[in-house]
Amino acid sequence: MDPKWLVWAKQLQAIAQNGLTYSQNAFDTERYDAVRRVCAEILATATGLPSGQFMELYAREEGYATPKVDVRGVVFRQDDGSILLVKERMDGRWTIPGGWADPGQSPQENVAREVFEESGFKTRVVKLLAVYDRSKHPHSPLFPFHVYKMFFHCEIVGGEATANEEISEIGFFAAEHLPELSIGRITSAQIARMFEHRLHPDWPTEFD
Repeated sequence: MDPKWLVWAKQLQAIAQNGLTYSQNAFDTERYDAVRRVCAEILATATGLPSGQFMELYAREEGYATPKVDVRGVVFRQDDGSILLVKERMDGRWTIPGGWADPGQSPQENVAREVFEESGFKTRVVKLLAVYDRSKHPHSPLFPFHVYKMFFHCEIVGGEATANEEISEIGFFAAEHLPELSIGRITSAQIARMFEHRLHPDWPTEFD
């Protein structure tokens, strides 16, 4: 679970963003901008990072504040049931392939694209397994915006393992032999749950 200070900072940031989007009064705009600066100071005090870094993040957010969507493609190898993971160059750790959903594509188009870009495998999207609220899971580091994580079961239909500028290695791993994970993207408990979904294909989609 996110600490209370982060929950409050996210709520205040959303209020400020919505206010800046719809306010037609210069004085109200100044007040909402002040709220946004307070959010940046809260995050700076808690993390030790400069408040200007958070103000730059906030400045990129326009329009009504909504959760960001992260899509992940859960791919199992047919012969042994091992799971597909990719090694991120950014932190040298492993994760289920995926990333931010892009506008203009459906959820299944987004996840199939992400799996192909990060692993080289072409896939068919079979089922939405889970929708998690990132703030309710032990991800690290913490993130200043609200995120929904969508996990889709995908089956390989072509392609081959291919590294790129973001991914250094691609591999399949058994549940009991997982590599060091990129906790900001995936947790061991989430991967364990995906293995359980494989054993119980009749389970409904789960969500927080």
